[in-house]
Amino acid sequence: MATLSLPKHALSSLLPTQIPKTPTLSSLPLVSKSSHSQFYGLTFSSSPSLPLPLPSSSFSSPKKSSIVAKVSKGQVPPNFTLKDQDGKNVSLSKFKGKPVVVYFYPADETPGCTKQACAFRDSYEKFKKAGAEVVGISSDDSSSHKAFAKKYRLPFTLLSDEGSKVRKEWGVPADLFGTLPGRQTYVLDKKGVVQLIYNNQFQPEKHIDETLKLLQTL
Repeated sequence: MATLSLPKHALSSLLPTQIPKTPTLSSLPLVSKSSHSQFYGLTFSSSPSLPLPLPSSSFSSPKKSSIVAKVSKGQVPPNFTLKDQDGKNVSLSKFKGKPVVVYFYPADETPGCTKQACAFRDSYEKFKKAGAEVVGISSDDSSSHKAFAKKYRLPFTLLSDEGSKVRKEWGVPADLFGTLPGRQTYVLDKKGVVQLIYNNQFQPEKHIDETLKLLQTL
């Protein structure tokens, strides 16, 4: 078989005189030494060597504003004293010895809250027959509650939780990514122990059906 022989100087002329170096991570400047950049919660900074591992908190998801439930079925919830629609102080302990329905709602005069309040009103005789009291709580002030109760002839107590202190203590969860105060109902028995927790933001009338069902068994 014929072979092809080339002089050494001819072979070297066919090869590149210098092999390009493969770029390393440290040789690629992400940012200048004096600058910083944030991208989806991650912070980058330049370093002459490989960057140090970022703290785990840098990778954590955004904090949720929802409230972790603090009152559970079978517990005695924290006592409270709030002003009613007439500006008088009312304590939860006042109702001990009889069942009580405590319902948290977003605000007076909103469509869903009005439906819920009127549904409690229309079934109020059934609650009285069961020996139960009904108490509504929102962050509206006493004057708002008074106008709301008068307009819709509400026969039960409305309490003003300005600053949502009680709502937070009881752990009522918010809806719509924390932007809307939750709609949650608690039924306490004669000893003040929670026997039902019902949450339904978008079917306010269902709260009345569920609470009456339970009250019939107490």
